[in-house]
Amino acid sequence: MALYFGKPRLSGPDQEQPYALGALKLRLPFIHYGIEFPDLIQGAILCVVPMGVTAIFTSSLGIPFELGITMVILNNFLYLLHTSFGDPAVAGWITPGIPLYVAFLAGFPQGPERIQAMIALQMVVGLIFLLMGVLRLAGTAVNRVPTSLKGGILLGAGIASVISEFGAKGRVSQMPVTILFGAAVSFFMLFSKTTQPLRKKYSFFRYVAQYGIAVPFVISYALGIIIKEVKIPEISWGMTNFQFGEVVRQFSVFGVGFPPFQFFLAAVPMAIAAYIIAFGDVLVLSSLLKTADEARSDEKVLFNPNRNSVIVSIRNLFESFFMPYLPLAGPQWTGGQALVVNRYINSTREQEDSYWGGATSIFWGMSIALLLGPVVSLFKPGVAVGMSLTLLIQGYLCAYLAMEMLETNLQRGIAGIVGAVLATKGAAWGLAVGLVLYFVLEHQWIKPEVSSTQKVSA
Repeated sequence: MALYFGKPRLSGPDQEQPYALGALKLRLPFIHYGIEFPDLIQGAILCVVPMGVTAIFTSSLGIPFELGITMVILNNFLYLLHTSFGDPAVAGWITPGIPLYVAFLAGFPQGPERIQAMIALQMVVGLIFLLMGVLRLAGTAVNRVPTSLKGGILLGAGIASVISEFGAKGRVSQMPVTILFGAAVSFFMLFSKTTQPLRKKYSFFRYVAQYGIAVPFVISYALGIIIKEVKIPEISWGMTNFQFGEVVRQFSVFGVGFPPFQFFLAAVPMAIAAYIIAFGDVLVLSSLLKTADEARSDEKVLFNPNRNSVIVSIRNLFESFFMPYLPLAGPQWTGGQALVVNRYINSTREQEDSYWGGATSIFWGMSIALLLGPVVSLFKPGVAVGMSLTLLIQGYLCAYLAMEMLETNLQRGIAGIVGAVLATKGAAWGLAVGLVLYFVLEHQWIKPEVSSTQKVSA
């Protein structure tokens, strides 16, 4: 049972969990949902995943680790905007596009100009999300985009995630035993046909399985240290040195100045590509939440793509002014979303009384852990392992959701080509190829003639 202050406020069958402030759907911990300790602990361990971006901050933007971790902490607290205001998304980055953003920024000199380019990119992305949400186009896009194109985007995102890990410069080549062992255990815990019977038969396995990939990560991290694929951590005590003022002074609009107009023009194509990639995350998110909603009849979990887009825009616009965030703010963290949904659908009301408790607790655990110096220093050498496991899980989820979505061989053929092009040539190419193939192959330009025999039988 989750921890509440006072009497729990629970929904009934086919009803939403209670909330405040009407259309804003404000939900507060201990009042509208309880803290779920398994998700809280899992989030604390998985703080290693967002920490992984600090290496990219340093190499691409010249942001030192100490300031990078400050940005990570604040970004993590911004995730709570979603679950606090009626959006069930376990939010995250626009992850598959990170190599594209790095390449875009490389076209600008290292220093203030590159920071301004990052500001311009994130600001344009925020405006696109705002436009799609306010005009209610996000929901329309999810419903009206051809199934073959949706499947292709999902498939491409999955392939890109796996390629990034198994490529020549991928993390698997650097820590093969650690990552492949961790991936095998994670996949078994989350997706194996054997897992469900083991949950029912053994209480110990059920207890361990509720922590998702936290346990596999800890085991593989320890193995990596033993076989010397991962460095031994050096523990630092005290609280994390939170330096938001220094971040604003050195790396914000108020420190480096507002980007010139030509920077915004240069950022538009990349921002559109980032939105296309993020659209794939919206499709995955919609599918996962539909699965969660159908699995349990004791609570209604509603997802509104327009609400999600508005909150994503707020995160991007805030960060673009105060702390340009290279991975960008996206609709969901696929790995984390899978963990929360997986535990929810495999739990009874007594074990997890509300979806919102799990979806929010994972970020309370992660955000609080990032404030603790011993936790950050303990997991610092394992950031690559956590990032790799997350991307591999994202690849698996994208692939199987794409396959589940596609209904005909024609759709599967189009999706396969779109996915391959998107993974190898980028989002803009993938979308263009998908639209051409849809209109050339799938769209029915001429209605088939109905024979006289068919008319009579009708």
